[in-house]
Amino acid sequence: MANKLFSVIIVPHTKTNFKTLTFSKKRMKFLLGGAAAVILVLVVFLADYFSMTLIRSKYKKMTRENAEQKEKILNYESSLQQLQQSVLNYEGYAKKLNVLMGLKAPEMIGGEPGIGGGDPGPEADVVFPQSAPQAPQNLSSGAMQNLTQKAGNIEKNLDSLISIAESQAVRLSNTPSIWPAQGWVSSPFGYRIDPFTGKQAFHRGIDISTNLGNSIVAAADGTVIEAKYDKFLGNSVVIGHGNGVVTQYGHMTKSIVKPGQKIRRGDQIGFIGKTGKASGPHLHYEVRINDKSVNPYNYILEE
Repeated sequence: MANKLFSVIIVPHTKTNFKTLTFSKKRMKFLLGGAAAVILVLVVFLADYFSMTLIRSKYKKMTRENAEQKEKILNYESSLQQLQQSVLNYEGYAKKLNVLMGLKAPEMIGGEPGIGGGDPGPEADVVFPQSAPQAPQNLSSGAMQNLTQKAGNIEKNLDSLISIAESQAVRLSNTPSIWPAQGWVSSPFGYRIDPFTGKQAFHRGIDISTNLGNSIVAAADGTVIEAKYDKFLGNSVVIGHGNGVVTQYGHMTKSIVKPGQKIRRGDQIGFIGKTGKASGPHLHYEVRINDKSVNPYNYILEE
């Protein structure tokens, strides 16, 4: 039997001659099969291409969302740490208020700068400092619960303090609570190396280094007990505030108050100097409770 033939006639638009292509049935099947295979491969390729494009798009979206989530987590951790520090600060502030109101015993916090030297006095009349509380470096899984509990305790404590403050306004006005001079603490309360003897000695107050001639003010209401020259503290002033509370201010250029004079918190009492045993201009500031030296920092509410 003769093979069936298929003919394709090609007629050009610009020429009168035409061309005829003749294919056998077998060859036609081969060509059609090949075309179908090419189309199938093309379809599979396109499907794979679009699938990969979709996957890449999803991957980019997930990567972006992951980066956003990481940023949110970092911001959350940063906010939580800031909140933790704020609660810690409020807790320290509340402790100071408790000390001022007599509810709890004080927990001590614990060019050449202006610092003083001198007789530390007997150690028996000193309330020794404890180490200062430190902010935790890492947040635990129960940090938020701890913060909530601490915040609640502070709120209750402050509510109690407000009630007490209303009933003890006079006593509080006689309690030291402000910086007696503007400057920086060049020598804290506690053991140190004496700048003149080079030996370890107990520093009964804090040294506030600042410019010569700056103002010195009373830390609370009271009565001037002494205004005299001391071989260690130079020109100094001692103020009694009642209830066994006394403050002392040393190394003044001069004082402008007299014994027996009534003083209000914030009143100027003298000027920064370097009289007595002092390496530079500064104020030596002491707080004593019933003749025992305590850390003045615990009696300063200003930051």
